[in-house]
Formats: sequence, structure tokens, C-alpha cells
Amino acid sequence: MFFSFGLIDIIDILLMAVLLYYSYRLMKESRSLNIFFGVLTFIVLWLFVSQILEMRLLGSLLDRVVSVGAIAILILFQDDIRHFLYNIGTHRRVRTLIRFFRGEQQQGSSRDDILPIVLACNSMSKQKVGALIVIQRSLPLNDFIRTGELVDARISQRLIENIFFKNSPLHDGGMIISHKRITAAGCILPVSHDMDLPKELGLRHRAAMGISQETDAIAIVVSEETGNISVAFRGTFQLRITAEDLERILTEDTV
Repeated sequence: MFFSFGLIDIIDILLMAVLLYYSYRLMKESRSLNIFFGVLTFIVLWLFVSQILEMRLLGSLLDRVVSVGAIAILILFQDDIRHFLYNIGTHRRVRTLIRFFRGEQQQGSSRDDILPIVLACNSMSKQKVGALIVIQRSLPLNDFIRTGELVDARISQRLIENIFFKNSPLHDGGMIISHKRITAAGCILPVSHDMDLPKELGLRHRAAMGISQETDAIAIVVSEETGNISVAFRGTFQLRITAEDLERILTEDTV
């Protein structure tokens, strides 16, 4: 039998390869790689039975299983799928395209907004005062802001240090900075259960990682035990950075 093979078929194969690759990455990150290979094996078997061997009875049965299985996969991996779609939506090029069609201008942080944060973190680092500061970017953090105490104040080094002072009632939670203002403090943040994180990292670091995995925010952590400054962004950590590194990270276009 003669099969025609054209440009559309090449595009079809490439798109399928991309889909399989990103599905593999998604399952690998969620530690469900064995399930991915199991589902892939079942799909290959289903195609072989129904399309190549053309077994009507068995193929019909497998069709029903695939229909129900697709819904089951959506239910079982809804968090992973949501995270995957979120990563697509927050990709830099996608966000730029959205802003282009909306006619929005990208808002960057000025040095006057960044410097008080850097100075406060540097001071708390020297005194070994624990702190967790979350800086909102394109995605709103209203759900997390509502868990804390509203502040709505100008970004100030002294205010940041006072909030995280050891005897302050708000020092255990996270501070959220949005629209160039300290919006809230004492906020409850999602905790990451990533087993790859170093064991010495405490709850603040896991909360920083959690918020960076669920949103595109930047999370700054000052360790109470060591005084080290760390930054979490897009599910990755930069540990034990200097105040100069922190200023560079906050002023880069990539963040």
C-alpha cells in the first residue's frame, strides 16, 4: 500500500514529539515517570491492536478504557497539569505576546524600590534575623495576601527589619511586596514537598520554594540559623548569595 508523506505529516510528527517530551518532563518532575511509561506502553498497545491488527472486539474494549483513562489521568494529575499549563502561560515569550495584544507595558522595579529590600536583607543577614520576602510579578498574590495582616506601606528598610524583628508578632510569616509597596505581612505560603531540597533548609526555604513553584513571584529568604541569603524563582534556588548578587537578581530583566 502506498502512503503519501508530506509537510503536514512532518509537522504532525514534530508536534507529537514535542508533546511527548513535555509530558515526559512533567512526569519526571512530579516523580511519576513509571506511570508515564506505563501509559505510553498502553497507548502503543492500543494503536497496535486497533489500527494495525484491526481487532474489532479488543480494539473496542481498549477504546472504552482509553476514554475513561483520560478522565482518570486528568483527575489524578490535576495539580501537575495545572502547573504545566501555568509554566506555559508564564513563559517569557508568551507573557510578552499577551502584553503586546493587550497594549500593556512591562513594569520594572526601580533602584529606589530595590535598595531598601537589599539593605534590609543584608542587615538581617549580619544579625541572623530570619525573614521571608515575596515580591509579586505578573501573577497576583491576593489569595496569599488575605492570609496575613494588611500593611500597605512604602517600601522601607526600617519597616522591613521591624516586621521581622524576633519579638514581632508577624516575623514568622511571609511579607508580600506588590505594586512597589509592602502589601501584607505574616502571610501563610504554600510549603514545597520537593524531596530534592537540601535537608538543612528549613520551613522558610520550603515556603519560598512553594510560592515560586505556584507563581512567578520572587521569594527572598534570610536564614535565622546561618544568616545566609537565598532567592527562589520559578522553582529553583540560588543559595548563599551576597547583597550585591541580590541586587543584581532583582534588577535583571529576566526577573
